[in-house]
Amino acid sequence: MQTIGAFQAKTHFSALLEKVEKGEHIIITKHGHPVAKLVPTGASDREQSKQVIERIKAFSKKHTLGKLDWKVLRDEGRR
Repeated sequence: MQTIGAFQAKTHFSALLEKVEKGEHIIITKHGHPVAKLVPTGASDREQSKQVIERIKAFSKKHTLGKLDWKVLRDEGRR
């Protein structure tokens, strides 16, 4: 992942977009602090979806309902 200052990003924006198009992620900094991230549009959505799915899987392995039936709990909540 490349890091670049805001002034350089403005100056070389077209070149940065070409890199992002090829799949690179670029962090833009202002006074040395990260303020923005350039990522390919499709990659961001897929990456985020994969992370959420992995977190859900990890959560479901650690947390169970024991002997409770989720359908009974659902129906009780509807009353």
